[in-house]
Amino acid sequence: MLRLTYLIRRKSGLEADAFRAALQERFASTLAASAGRLRLSRAIFVQTLDDPMNEALARPRGDMEAPYDGVIELWWATDEDADAGTNAAADLVEREAAFIDHERSPLWLNCEYPQINPAHVVTARAASPLVKLYFPLRQQASLSDDAAREHWLRQHGPIIRAHAAGMGMVRYMQVHRVDTPLERRLREQRGTATPAYLGHAETWLDRSIASAPEARLGGRAAIADEKRFIDFARSSIWVGKERIVFDRR
Repeated sequence: MLRLTYLIRRKSGLEADAFRAALQERFASTLAASAGRLRLSRAIFVQTLDDPMNEALARPRGDMEAPYDGVIELWWATDEDADAGTNAAADLVEREAAFIDHERSPLWLNCEYPQINPAHVVTARAASPLVKLYFPLRQQASLSDDAAREHWLRQHGPIIRAHAAGMGMVRYMQVHRVDTPLERRLREQRGTATPAYLGHAETWLDRSIASAPEARLGGRAAIADEKRFIDFARSSIWVGKERIVFDRR
């Protein structure tokens, strides 16, 4: 599977409610109807929550980028499907321009590295007690992409796994960016100026089962290690809810 992450900032002057309607209602319907010709296997939207947890997550990490307004996640079964599907998406790019600030909305292709991945389906739906934490990150200037990814995967992953239960974490994925000609074409289509991230971490959290003392301990351990490789000022963190547009896997 090939996965696209598309971080969305809404157009200037567009109210949050109007943006949600454009993304979750009109664009979702258009995308679902176009799934065949786009050769998509799966599509999920993540709507950013206006939640005190966003500030609680960002505060101990210092001055971070503002949360994005939402995320579009797309999957294709093969590279060939992705290439053909995105070639057929010119009309969708035009529709996006009505509510998405293309210049400030980065997108990239990924490889997934599951860290905690239960057999059952985990989705932070609107009615679910779960929230999905998004953490797109960029590395410190002193580190190469490869060095930062190695630390993230080999050093940071085990730290998070060790504290997962106390933090109410039921699923944890590292999603690492892969530099591809397709990404460059997608950015050119949209005039994207914001640089892509190294990738993003995503966790599904059940706050009802988190232990406050253990969550604080886990948070301190996570941040202490993040300081070794993440440039917080060029990274962002927030929580949201998922909507499965379709899933044909």
